[in-house]
Amino acid sequence: MTGVEGLLRELAPQVLGAVVRRYGHFSTAEDAVQEALLAAATQWPSDGLPDRPLAWLITVASRRLTDLLRSEQARLRREDTVARYPLPAPVDDFDDTLVLLFMCCHPTLSPASQIALTLRAVGGLTTTEIARAFLVPESTMTRRITRAKQSIKDSRIPFGMPADRDLGAVLHVLYLIFNEGYASTSGPLLQRADLAGEAIRMTRIVHRVVPSDGEVAGLLALMLLTDARRPARSGPDGSLIPMDEQDRSLWNQELIAEGVALISAALPVGPTGPYQVQAAIAAVHDEAPSAADTDWPQIVALYEVLLRIQDTPLVRLNHAVAVAMTNGPAAGMLLLEPLEKPLAKDHRLHSVKAHLLEMSGDKAAARSSYEQAARLTLSPPQQRYLLARACALGGPPAGG
Repeated sequence: MTGVEGLLRELAPQVLGAVVRRYGHFSTAEDAVQEALLAAATQWPSDGLPDRPLAWLITVASRRLTDLLRSEQARLRREDTVARYPLPAPVDDFDDTLVLLFMCCHPTLSPASQIALTLRAVGGLTTTEIARAFLVPESTMTRRITRAKQSIKDSRIPFGMPADRDLGAVLHVLYLIFNEGYASTSGPLLQRADLAGEAIRMTRIVHRVVPSDGEVAGLLALMLLTDARRPARSGPDGSLIPMDEQDRSLWNQELIAEGVALISAALPVGPTGPYQVQAAIAAVHDEAPSAADTDWPQIVALYEVLLRIQDTPLVRLNHAVAVAMTNGPAAGMLLLEPLEKPLAKDHRLHSVKAHLLEMSGDKAAARSSYEQAARLTLSPPQQRYLLARACALGGPPAGG
């Protein structure tokens, strides 16, 4: 990414936030901002950066918005009103970006629409890029984003910080974007570094605005500690490498240090939330010099804390793994029994079951569970990994 391109991506949500805050008209404002960004991308490389890039973009976008509204609206009163608005002063912080995030993650929107609109308006991704990331036709993604914008307009969602300032929806959307980037649920790639990177970048913005919020710090720490392992998570051919087999010298030590510092500072302050506990678990993994040195009893204890905060089948599944690594596969298998029904169609349950059966020496049952997990996953790299594990245990291949 070039210097100008990187700067524009950083400034884009601030410009959009400033223009929407002053004028409203979310959808039209976004079009105006895109034209301002295009003008900057064309002019700045040859003319040089303006003294105040943010102010330049806001000015150009505001003027373009006025032009668009004039062409779209026939009533002279609205035209004159918009034309008389003073240009918004450039902001020195990211408040407008955070408000924009709240708007994109409004509870009236579906989770899929929240994600798409956040990536479009705050992440700066094109509709084509978002469609490609989620493996849907561009026309489908265009309709999804258009409906989300229309819903914001129809619901008369004001541009401003919500009264309750509940960051939960914003953090959840950022978490979902990161997870899809780190472990793609479908498509040919095991991971999408661009999506994970955007999630980290946007979470850094939120943390910069509300540095005292423990869950924001926890989520950023969780992302950094998880993404630190990305270079070792796949082989040269894109194949999956499980954590216990990864070359830990490839882990990004700078990200680990930053993540550990964030969670160490956040945990002692205020109530502990689920992102903080998950970050603490990730830190235990990342600080272990080898898989054999992992402090599994501490991870069990942390999952028990997490279960008191967020008792979900997936948390219970991860807790079962930690218990098995601490007390043996039989102890873990007992904890899987209540999960058979709620996670029956989730490949992760069958993958864990297969691993524990393999640990216990039941190769035939383990092979069957690996094959079942492979049938349920939509990710080809994960499917290949699971089938390879099944094949390594001997016997005829699935369907053979």
